[in-house]
Amino acid sequence: MTYRVTIKELPAYLRPRERLVREGPESLSEVELLAIVLRSGTSQVSALDLAQVLLSRFGGLRGLLEVSAQELGRVHGMGVAKAAQVKAALELGRRGAILSGLNGPAIKSPQDVAALMMHELRHLDREHFCVLLLNTKNHVLYRETVAIGTLNSSTVHPRELFKTAVRRSAAAVILVHNHPSGDPTPSREDVELTARLREAGRILGIEVLDHVVIGDNKYVSLKAEGLM
Repeated sequence: MTYRVTIKELPAYLRPRERLVREGPESLSEVELLAIVLRSGTSQVSALDLAQVLLSRFGGLRGLLEVSAQELGRVHGMGVAKAAQVKAALELGRRGAILSGLNGPAIKSPQDVAALMMHELRHLDREHFCVLLLNTKNHVLYRETVAIGTLNSSTVHPRELFKTAVRRSAAAVILVHNHPSGDPTPSREDVELTARLREAGRILGIEVLDHVVIGDNKYVSLKAEGLM
């Protein structure tokens, strides 16, 4: 007979929610943070056990960001309500990361771009092509995902990329996309696409300042590499 300890049965100083209040969220593991979002488990498994199952089954936070609420809800012990809680929490985290970056200083280097976008893009399993819209002082006005591709490609149309830039009176843009492989080395297609988009921007009077490729905690600036 196996006996499982529930969170309520843990000493108060070990319970995730109490530790978060006492020590801050940064002191908790991903399993503990997810258990707080779940709030409860089932009669067979605790919220901590269920959180561990989710992170293991879907490959960590990277997988949970990509999995649909419907698929998440089909996991034993989840259901629609818990799946919605998890997806809502992850989306709030994603938007919070974007907003904290948008309220920061001007973009002065590829390092600034990586600091702004790395957290969001490094764990995605499909290419996401994004654009940062800048004012005349290189402060970010807006950030938009222009295209989401397959494992190794994305379809980017100049009209879609520059539509929002024109509407928001952007002075310049920076292109950003991820390589799901984790290797940020620009491909021949990346270089060719950058050239096409630079030409489209030149016609519209909107300069393409750089194209930064995000890998797994690594990045490459096409401008810094002399590829644009």
